[in-house]
Parts: sequence; C-alpha cells; structure tokens
Amino acid sequence: MLWFPKNKRTWLETFFINLLKAGPVPKHVALIMDGNRRYASKQGLEKTEGHACGFNKLAETLGWCLDLGIVEVTLYAFSIENFKRSEQEVNGLMELAREKFRKLLEEKDKIDEYGVCIRVFGNLSLLPKDIQQILAKVVLYSQKNNRLHLNLCMAYTARQEICTAIQALAEGVKDELLIPSDITEKLMERCLFTRHSTDPDLLIRTSGEVRLSDFLLWQSELSVLAFLQVLWPEFSIWHFFTAVLYYQHNYDAIQKAKKYAAEVKNEEEIEQFLLMVAGETSSSCPVQRQSTEVPQKDNQLLWEEREERIKNFLERLESKHLECLEHMRSGLCKQIPFSTFNMV
Repeated sequence: MLWFPKNKRTWLETFFINLLKAGPVPKHVALIMDGNRRYASKQGLEKTEGHACGFNKLAETLGWCLDLGIVEVTLYAFSIENFKRSEQEVNGLMELAREKFRKLLEEKDKIDEYGVCIRVFGNLSLLPKDIQQILAKVVLYSQKNNRLHLNLCMAYTARQEICTAIQALAEGVKDELLIPSDITEKLMERCLFTRHSTDPDLLIRTSGEVRLSDFLLWQSELSVLAFLQVLWPEFSIWHFFTAVLYYQHNYDAIQKAKKYAAEVKNEEEIEQFLLMVAGETSSSCPVQRQSTEVPQKDNQLLWEEREERIKNFLERLESKHLECLEHMRSGLCKQIPFSTFNMV
C-alpha cells in the first residue's frame, strides 16, 4: 500500500465531501489510531499483521483528508509507553516502520506531487539508529512543501514533550539568552515539538477508548474530541464524515472559546511584562497599568529588548533542531547531546 494512494470515490462519497466542504472544515486533524491489536485478535492474525492493516487504513485516511481540504494531520504512531510491550511486538513495529519509511523515500515524486511536509515529533534517540536516519532524510527532503503537513509522533508522550520544552527554556535562562520574566505560556508553546503547527481542531480516537493516552495534552485544550466505537483498521470514510460533522456541530462554541483564550493569554503576557517593569516579584500582586511610574517610551524599549531576546532564543532552538536532523541523516546521531534530540 502506497502512502498516498489514488482513492476512487463513489458518487455518494463525492456528494458528501462537497456537502461537508460547504461548512467549516477542520484545518488540523489529530488521530489516535487505536485498535490494531484487537483487530488482529478478532481476525485471527498476528499482532504485526494488525499493525500492517492499520497502516493501510492510514494511507486511505490521508486520501480522505486531502479530498476534504484538510491541511495538517498529526498521528500518534508510537508512544514511549509502547516500548513496554513484548520484544516481539516492538521489533515487529520497528520493522514495519523501516519498510514503510523506506517506501516513502521511494515515493519522493508523490511527496512533491501532493506537496506534503513531513515532520516527526518525539524523543527519536529511543529509536534504532537506521530508523532515525530514514526519518531525518524524509523530514529534510520534504521540509519546504506546504500543501499538507503530516506530523508523525514517534517515541512520543505529551509529558515528555512538555518536560523538553521546560528544559529548553531553562537552558535559555542559564545561557543568558532569556530572563525568567520572558517565560510565558505563549513562549512555552513555541518550545513544544508542535511549534510550527496549529493546535488540532478535531482529535479522533478509534476503538471506543475515551482518553487521550498522553497525546497532545497541551495542544488539545480547545479541540473537538471524537471518540468512535470502531477499531482503527475498520475505520471507514463514513466514520470520518461523522467526526467532521460533529466538529461542524460544535464549531461556533469552539471558536468563541478560542477567541476568549487568546485574549486571556495576551492580557497575561502584558501583565507579566508590566510586573517585570515595575520590579514586582510576585505574580499574585495585582497590576494597575495606569499607575506604573515607568515612562511609556521606556516600556517600549524594554518590550523591544524582550522581543529580541526571544527571537534569538528561538533561532538557536531551530538551529539545534536542524543540526540534529543533519547529524541523524549522516548517521552521526550518537554524537549529539541527549537534550538536543528532544528538540526534534
């Protein structure tokens, strides 16, 4: 099965795609592809065969996303917790990853044809060296495409992602690129693996489980969550349409919540900046903006200095990320510090 197959649509499927496109379509969909092992057990297959069937369903689903005009898809491909499974199953999953990513490299023309930018989120140092190398080649090759962003979470958990962002901020303060008052929720978001992504509009989990399993915990705060009673290999275009309809039904309420959250974040960032200007040390101390004794022009200068610090810090973060990918592509990944791996 190719990564980007040419799916043939029935007239009814085409009709519903056009009908859904008349309403708000989620720009970013996240998928927890759960149920491969249960499907294998149900069909009397080996677990690795169930995972292979799950990949085939993934390729089909990407076609649906392209047809609907979805521009970003994030997949929970392999959790750090999955390493606790049996050695046989983990090895089988790694071999499946080798096979499929090598196939993806052979489909470079398809990557370019569909304009797919592939990104990988997670602690890639936990993966076999040859898989790291293949992933780095795919990411670097596709990085300039922008029609569809495909994010693969490999050796990933949200808690590890958040810890990595905190470590990056702490290193920034230690290296005097930042000062503590520069650290805000908005800057924290720009240190996550998903810093170049939008938050998911719709998060779908199959298999009937109603939990996030440590997936995009920060980013899914205002996502529409669709928990479907179907095993992933049995996921159909009609299940997909149902989830999109559910998103459209909740669209207005979610947009209002997003607007309010953005306003609150901006206000908190300004208040934290004014506390720094006024020399306050307690975030619980109320701020009267009109009473600050610092002249407005000095506030503006301090704000510009703050923005310059943040800009330099983020540029270094991005530089580390690219350096890590280049080393992985060349097979020198073991020479990169562990903290740098976590920037990927």
